Amino acid sequence: MEIKLLKKEIDQNQLFTDFLEDRIEGNEEYFSNETVFIKELKLFPIYIAKVDGVEREEMFLEAFHVIETYYADLDREILLNGQFWRTLFLTQFRDELLIKYPQIEEEKGFNNIIMKKFDWENYVYKCILAVQYVGSNCSSEEEKLKRYKLIIDNLDLYNYIIKYEIFRNDVFLINVLDIIDEMNLSKQLKAKIKGIEGLGTDERYGRRVIYEFNKSYPIVMSPMMSKEDLKTQFIEYLSMYTDVSHLKEPAHFG
Repeated sequence: MEIKLLKKEIDQNQLFTDFLEDRIEGNEEYFSNETVFIKELKLFPIYIAKVDGVEREEMFLEAFHVIETYYADLDREILLNGQFWRTLFLTQFRDELLIKYPQIEEEKGFNNIIMKKFDWENYVYKCILAVQYVGSNCSSEEEKLKRYKLIIDNLDLYNYIIKYEIFRNDVFLINVLDIIDEMNLSKQLKAKIKGIEGLGTDERYGRRVIYEFNKSYPIVMSPMMSKEDLKTQFIEYLSMYTDVSHLKEPAHFG
């Protein structure tokens, strides 16, 4: 199937109106000369805000599965091209999306879900990176599912990892996920920091650890560290905000 991509410069107000009135597909004024060939299309959850618990996990896992099955073979340049996804949403999946996300009938919802900037705050972007970093680096389906669930359960920290370009690599992410799992840190890292002056009103321990990693780069080359070295540094940064004595292994003397 040949998909002709939308132009990058489009009057967004007119686009919204034409989307509602189903006047985009077939209107050559909207389309560029760029095309993408794809074997088969399938919609997945593209917006997972304001849902909790089991439903949120199910939606993320469905998105991971569909991206891995139908889209993962596309070039990375296409997968991370927001205009490719907007084209699919506006032309190939219009009717389905209006049913799944009725809020896109309002311009605010349309801009927030369909036209949102394609970066770490965009749910499709989050899911694509998860599939690229985890899906191809696990030896079994069980291991893959475990790490996918760790991302979902630690979404706030995951967001802060993919926010910084230097941490957008599979080794760093998988090492951090495994450290969280091995040391049972998920609840601690999601908790709000209290009693430290000078921080924001909604600071979390996990965010501050990633902030410290980012601040110390390139003096501390964390993306290239072994898992054990990374774990030591992770605990060190966490200790700047809370007591970690229970996490430090006792010294062994031969």
